[in-house]
Amino acid sequence: MKKSGNVKIYFGIHKHMHQPYYRAADTHYWDGEKDGIFGSRAGNYTQFLKDAVDQYIGGGLPRGGLSTSWSGSLIEQLNRCAADGLCGGAFGGWSNALRSIADAATDGKAKGKRMAFTDFGFFHPLMALVPGRDIVKQIEMHRQIIKDTFGVDTSRTLFPPETAFHVRMIPWLNKAGVKAVIYDSIHRYRACKDYPYAGMEEGMLPPNPAEQENKALDGWMRLTNVWAPSHINPSLLRPEYIKYEDVDGTVHKIIGIPAERYIGNEDARGGYGALQYEHVLGQIYDHLVQTNTFDPKHPPFFLLHSDGDNHGGGADSYYRHNTGRMVEWLRNDSRFELCTVDDYLADFPPDPKNAVHLEPGSWAGADNGDPQFRKWFSMYEQPYSPDLNSWAVLTALQNCIYTVQDAGISNGKVDHAMRLLLTAETSCYWYWTGQEIWDRQVTDAANAAMSLIRPELDKIISSGADKTGPVIFPPWITPENPGGKTWGHGCLKDADKEGTVHTFVYDVSGLSSVNLVLRTGGKEEKIPMKGGTYPSQTSPSITGEYYTVKLPQGIGDVRYYIEAVDKKKNVSVSSLERIYLA
Repeated sequence: MKKSGNVKIYFGIHKHMHQPYYRAADTHYWDGEKDGIFGSRAGNYTQFLKDAVDQYIGGGLPRGGLSTSWSGSLIEQLNRCAADGLCGGAFGGWSNALRSIADAATDGKAKGKRMAFTDFGFFHPLMALVPGRDIVKQIEMHRQIIKDTFGVDTSRTLFPPETAFHVRMIPWLNKAGVKAVIYDSIHRYRACKDYPYAGMEEGMLPPNPAEQENKALDGWMRLTNVWAPSHINPSLLRPEYIKYEDVDGTVHKIIGIPAERYIGNEDARGGYGALQYEHVLGQIYDHLVQTNTFDPKHPPFFLLHSDGDNHGGGADSYYRHNTGRMVEWLRNDSRFELCTVDDYLADFPPDPKNAVHLEPGSWAGADNGDPQFRKWFSMYEQPYSPDLNSWAVLTALQNCIYTVQDAGISNGKVDHAMRLLLTAETSCYWYWTGQEIWDRQVTDAANAAMSLIRPELDKIISSGADKTGPVIFPPWITPENPGGKTWGHGCLKDADKEGTVHTFVYDVSGLSSVNLVLRTGGKEEKIPMKGGTYPSQTSPSITGEYYTVKLPQGIGDVRYYIEAVDKKKNVSVSSLERIYLA
């Protein structure tokens, strides 16, 4: 082994707190089940984070801290528990402990917060699949409730719900003033040429070649003594700029921060103890030394992230006993340092000239976080998918409310309808597919919202005053890798070469045309898409139109987008997407 020199690995810890509204159209709803769920998490929502930071991390690690994300819907429900004495009064003054340490700072250059509240979406939306204007609104609402509740500003680093990220989010994150975004590390690995795909055990299909834009690398390794079915590359465990090119050719960039998938998954089972930090992280350290791939200008930094109120990572022993053991270990092991995001970025800022591509996807707990977000497209290959039904309804609701807002109409009913829309974007309403009460939440919210804005909307339509373009749902492709590999019965099999693009489109004035625009060889080709009605079993008052089109075969690496024109000649284009057609 070569001498270690000044090799040091930095890592951070992120704890996520969220509870959805169980009734999207009736957020006052409460029952015994919710009473039990909230009551069992009293420590997580009040004292545990303070104890971890105040009693252990802050007393022993000069730049140590953790970040945490709290949904607005959780905070609102905790405030109600306090006001109404729910859960046996367990939440009276629930935010006092957290508020008391919210300003505590590290000794680092940036004086990073010992407990940083990250940016987040108020209602826990799957940001990769909602319109950009809603991403901005969700973040702005969330910042306000964090300031009101804890007395501090958010860190301007975004933890996207479900760790679900797509590069098309970048322009809107920039608009919202987000400085950095957290993503699941595997989607950086898989975006490299010659990524060593591990087969079925990886839980995802091979990367689509169009996503593998980044240079090939040496230095791949497999972690041992931890669940880690695919390769990792320690040289990529560091913040760097990631990029997205828009339809008009504009390149947008933001700092991306990897959350290490496998080490984070193990840490979530209970922290130090469940995860043998020194052994598992030590493998990364040894690998960097042995392969001479350590970069002192950008040393490794990654987050261990988990649901802060679930599984072993939600137990008091995680925050107290195991945090204490971790701090004791770090005091005596100079190879590693627990460090805040802000302090790391102040010391080791990434270079925007070296921006890279990132494959879409989420965390491992969502069907392994595949690039098409299949956890939120469950049963899409069947005649009826509750998930697709909900996306169709949501697409129509978005256009209806945007049309009213863009017409300059603002009143209490419109504001309430917008809140119902944002609530309906909660990712949980798709996550628990197959449970009727969850499958109909989007429809219930949409029907309630339409009852509020219908008179104003009818006036706009009848007067011809619609100036809002169609809403286009982010397209998806079946099979995921045309001509590549797809899932068989317990195996991987060859996929059909003929791929199909799918989307939902809606406009209150009706649609004049919907076209797929293909970019190949510097030229664009428009292909008309075929529309129809997606079946529903939830009785929505509105629903989007379902559009599909077959893709040509054998043209290789393609960029594409969807253009939709309504009958008032308002034009919308989707984000620029990519696919490889074998």
